[in-house]
Amino acid sequence: MKRFILTVGPALLNEVPLTEVHDERNIYRINGAHGSVEDIEKYILKIREQIPDADILMDLPGNKVRTKNLPNGGVSLEKGKTFELSSDCFNYTEFYKHLKPGMTAWANDSIFEFEVVSADAEKIVFLSKSEGVLINNKGVHIRGIHNEIPFLFEKDRQLIELANKWALSFVGLSFVRRPENIKEVRALLGNKTEIITKVETLDAVNNLNDILALTKYILVDRGDLSTDVGVNKIPRFQKYIIDKALFFDVKVFLATQILKSMETKPIPNIGEVEALYHIYKSGVYGVQMSEETAVGQYVINCVRVLYDMLNEVGSEHIEL
Repeated sequence: MKRFILTVGPALLNEVPLTEVHDERNIYRINGAHGSVEDIEKYILKIREQIPDADILMDLPGNKVRTKNLPNGGVSLEKGKTFELSSDCFNYTEFYKHLKPGMTAWANDSIFEFEVVSADAEKIVFLSKSEGVLINNKGVHIRGIHNEIPFLFEKDRQLIELANKWALSFVGLSFVRRPENIKEVRALLGNKTEIITKVETLDAVNNLNDILALTKYILVDRGDLSTDVGVNKIPRFQKYIIDKALFFDVKVFLATQILKSMETKPIPNIGEVEALYHIYKSGVYGVQMSEETAVGQYVINCVRVLYDMLNEVGSEHIEL
């Protein structure tokens, strides 16, 4: 365990300056899915202002279909009732072309489940199997359609240009499915920028050997992977991916809900502490904080837990 990816946002970087948590092992992540390209460039400049030599990770949004242009307050969902969204309510306006009645859609990291009723250029009608509110910038995932969707959306290309402009340390490559995806981005990136290949699709797991041969780093995003394989299979898939990567001498980051409770609480729960201990012992290179540091209320506590638990793993002495 050597590095920690800390996502910047309204909390870390703005409310909490990087100087209050900085360590040379930290990598500061910008989530390219949030904000305009201009907004993201401002994040780069602010990170450099606070820590001039900081390692920055630009995490590309990838070809994840996301909601946009929804009304303020979102769309209310009622179980057993239909609702409709126009094609311009998605970042990929041709989404409707890939849908057929009866398909299942998972939204917001599988919190919501919908069934496709109908889809055309004007609107997509869903039957909700969940209660809640669907808001902007949430993923809507349907299994088995991505072979026909471009790997890079236009925003990805613009952010790659931004990474080249500022010579960022890392670019996170989202929704990789086959080795050709890595080659496509490598051809667009400057030589100073390393790729962190995100393993978050079933296709990526099925093509893991070929993917590992082309990258120095992978990141296992358990949230998006769960929408492809089912949340109950995540422990088994996680172990398989980590063991395979270690065999190939590829460094592994692990992400999603590592210290989820610390978004709103000053200390982690026991289950999180125990899980973090075993994550460290599994041989991973690092973990990623997402909402915990981007919008969490206890950023400094959260980062301290990461380092305290690292020291705990390194200690073999038990005081009785």
